[in-house]
Amino acid sequence: MLKKAPNLKKIVKSKTKSNINVRLTSEAMLELSTMLFLKNLAKAAKAKSFEEKSATIKPRHVKAVTKKMLKRARG
Repeated sequence: MLKKAPNLKKIVKSKTKSNINVRLTSEAMLELSTMLFLKNLAKAAKAKSFEEKSATIKPRHVKAVTKKMLKRARG
């Protein structure tokens, strides 16, 4: 069973040293951006697994496309 994703507001506050207030709309935008990135990462990993003629997406497929996806996400 999958665990529930942690609250983004808690993650942002724990990763920053200063006290940053995150509004509800900003939190929603962060969550949507994260979900969009993960969706694109999954699509790229699926394409990589298809290239290797594998029926399942394996960790090596995700690792192979992660660097390229992060570069694309930065712009």
